[in-house]
Amino acid sequence: MQTKIIMTAVLAAALAGCAKQPDAIVPVSIPMDAYTGMSCEKLATELVTEETNLAALSKTQSQAATGDAVGVFLVGVPLASATGGDKEGMIAVSKGKVEAMKAARLKNGC
Repeated sequence: MQTKIIMTAVLAAALAGCAKQPDAIVPVSIPMDAYTGMSCEKLATELVTEETNLAALSKTQSQAATGDAVGVFLVGVPLASATGGDKEGMIAVSKGKVEAMKAARLKNGC
């Protein structure tokens, strides 16, 4: 009985440390004021750059989430998160930047 309780606790702890899928990550709030002073051309360039960065981070995060699921299933440890594959914070910031740039483009009439 105690073995089952311990195994359940270990499994719950391992699952809690797993990487999230990119679409489940909430963006960080970034003020659009950081971008409203830019020209429409500069905003468009920055937006494309950040969206490319976000796509690359999201791909890495998806791989980390899959790796964690496999790691927990096979050895009970979220391997990708343990080896630095989790990019949750970077994705949250990148999503926030994209949202702020889009809002700034609308405000600037771009």
